[in-house]
Amino acid sequence: MLKALRNFRRAHSGMAAVEFAMMLPIMLLLVFGAIEITNGLICKTNVSNTASTAADLVSQESSVGTTDINNVFSALSALTYPFSQTGLRIVITSVVDDGHGGGKVDWSKTNSGNGRTTGSAVAVPTGLITTGGSVIMAEVTYTYTQPSNWVVQIPISMSNTFYSHPRRVAQVKWTS
Repeated sequence: MLKALRNFRRAHSGMAAVEFAMMLPIMLLLVFGAIEITNGLICKTNVSNTASTAADLVSQESSVGTTDINNVFSALSALTYPFSQTGLRIVITSVVDDGHGGGKVDWSKTNSGNGRTTGSAVAVPTGLITTGGSVIMAEVTYTYTQPSNWVVQIPISMSNTFYSHPRRVAQVKWTS
């Protein structure tokens, strides 16, 4: 019996294959997990870029209308490539001084659903809106689902808000 155990301990044939078979699931989990985490971080960066670009595009204008805002939404949808646009929601709002150091909605447009209610109060960072001034606020939310669903199987909600002061006028007007 002891001789059989000694022979088993000295036998090394096939040991590499057994070790590889034991390590393969762990290595695959690490590789696919790294890929999915990287895709999620790229998507989060796209959401941030979309928010800043939305506010920047609108703040460059003196006034915007339906055609202008639809063109902005079309351009912004392209920024999320290669990810699906189905979970993307963009709200662009002109926030004006309410006379008490806060902000209220002058106009609000969205690519899906309803925007903010005109005249409603908006909490903005202190000092962002000067007396008689305004700011363009872009809010982007995106529901990210992993392409493979192999490592992480739940959708991840991402959001970003970006503010930009109008460049040509004190307030960007909405033209019907």
